[in-house]
Amino acid sequence: MSIEQVLIGMLGLACGAIGWFAREIYNAVQKLKDDLRLLEVRIGTDYIRYDRLQDALKPIKETLDEIKQSLQHKADK
Repeated sequence: MSIEQVLIGMLGLACGAIGWFAREIYNAVQKLKDDLRLLEVRIGTDYIRYDRLQDALKPIKETLDEIKQSLQHKADK
């Protein structure tokens, strides 16, 4: 076996290792893209929009304002 064959074999092993590593990186990026897509869908459905939250809190705010007004007009004994 000559030195050239050894070098070619080592070069082949190095290229194989680099190819395997590149494939693993590619698969990881694809999984991250899928996870991000699922997260985008979940964010759109799991959280309440600001305007709907304001509508839901409106009766509570009105009640607190009424309590505040009644406490301001209360006469101390």
